[in-house]
Amino acid sequence: MINKIKSLWKDRGNQSRYAKWLFSYSRPYVGRIALMMLLSLISTVASLAMVQISKIIIDNASFGNGFVRLLVVYLVLVLGMQALGVVSTLLSTMLTEKFSFGIRKQIYDKIIQSHWMDVKKYHTGDLMTRLTSDAGNIADGIIGTIPNIILLIAELIMVFFTLFSYSPMLAFLALLVAPVAGIMSWWLGKKLRVLQTKVQESEASYRSFLQESLANLLIVKAFANEEYSVDKLTQLRENRFYWVLRRTKMGLISSTAMSLTFQIGYIAAFSYGVFQIANGSITYGTMSVFLALVNRVQSPILQLAQQIPRVVMILTSAGRVMELQNIPREEKLENQIAPENIGVKVENLSFGYTEESVLQDTSLDVKPGEFVAIIGESGIGKTTLIRLMMSFMSNYQGNITYYNQNGETVPANAGTREFVAYVPQGNTLFSGTIRENIHMGNLNATDEEMIEALKMASAYDFVAELPKGIDTVIGERGHGLSEGQAQRIAIARAFVRKAPFLILDEATSSLDEATELSVLQGLQRLTPRPTCVIITHRRSVLAYCDREIRIENKKTTEN
Repeated sequence: MINKIKSLWKDRGNQSRYAKWLFSYSRPYVGRIALMMLLSLISTVASLAMVQISKIIIDNASFGNGFVRLLVVYLVLVLGMQALGVVSTLLSTMLTEKFSFGIRKQIYDKIIQSHWMDVKKYHTGDLMTRLTSDAGNIADGIIGTIPNIILLIAELIMVFFTLFSYSPMLAFLALLVAPVAGIMSWWLGKKLRVLQTKVQESEASYRSFLQESLANLLIVKAFANEEYSVDKLTQLRENRFYWVLRRTKMGLISSTAMSLTFQIGYIAAFSYGVFQIANGSITYGTMSVFLALVNRVQSPILQLAQQIPRVVMILTSAGRVMELQNIPREEKLENQIAPENIGVKVENLSFGYTEESVLQDTSLDVKPGEFVAIIGESGIGKTTLIRLMMSFMSNYQGNITYYNQNGETVPANAGTREFVAYVPQGNTLFSGTIRENIHMGNLNATDEEMIEALKMASAYDFVAELPKGIDTVIGERGHGLSEGQAQRIAIARAFVRKAPFLILDEATSSLDEATELSVLQGLQRLTPRPTCVIITHRRSVLAYCDREIRIENKKTTEN
């Protein structure tokens, strides 16, 4: 027992931080949550009034004008409570949707605005779990669980004093189960906090495998791993089922024990009422009030105890969301240089994904208007160098500085991407129309500019032959297009940006020689002429470059 108390006390800092974050985020919704709680309080008061009316009706069991009036009031209260229930449900549903979307938007915004490398530490499936399941738990908790706890406490106080007015002894007897419920809830919360974390982790693993296997379906089928993948998914599902079952069993054992405790309390109240009637101390109407109010005293206590697992889920999910919120945002400098004739200087750059460095004390200078090829063996650090120049990663040593012909300089940061166009390796198209994909390169591009970009990327002819031309819908990762066609769409997306600095990472690797030649000629026709950094393994590309920079032994050398 002492060890458990110590454990909870040690974790009080995290629980307090999670609670403060939840309160801070909930402030814009306080008014609407308060309105929803007010409706519930009115409903509780109405239900207590119905108990009083039922007592009067039972004690004065005779048909007459008084009976009719009381019955009408009773029916009005019933209808009013039903109406309040409908309004409260609608309000709760709308609030939950808005609240959960607000959290998801906040998480998504943080992911988008953070360094790529910091976000890549998390698996996509885990991020999706936090965006969906954890955000949903928080929304349900703030809109449902927390207000419900407050209302249950208010209901308990009102019902207790109502019962106290009839029988002080019975009111205190009804509260005797509270310590039992409190102890069990405390113990349950300790256990459930661990189990809920396991449940969320198992869900993240389950979703991660689903996302990866579907994204790489071609590889699964190519190596005839269909049955293995189904078995793997089953194993992950069984692991999740195991933790969900343990969490559920823990909750059921606790709730069953508490329910039996309350049943014993109800039987004691019933016996006490019968004894009082036998002595002529109370009426049958008062007996009905005893039974109703004893149950109404015990019910909030039981429900409060049952809210402990929900509170644990809320705090656990809040901790997982806050972990993403603590990722530092990218630095985006407001004062940029004039985006014309841009060059980049890399000085004494060192970087490693682990303790072992990929680049060590590397330097290079790409002057405005130059076409520079970066060559080297696979895995030598060419793409890493590009990612650092794009400021996708920040934990490096050295300096990366962009400059223009006027001598203005700015360190590489998220803001310098405004004047950079980038064609990464592989298929990077989104599901949607070809127009939407090209439009991402320049949100203000006109139809004429997009068509011109397609022509320079040698993509216009095949796009024009598609059923709906530029408005043809393609699937995820360019499904419906060949690899070469998808690559040319990605090149057009970069061309339409009309950026003064262009980075091509193996951008023509899927093109045949003739198409590659046409794309390179289109690249040279760009006006004004951009500075261009090209990563390539193809010797044919080098003829279009002013210089070649080789990466070997973690450093750059010029050929």
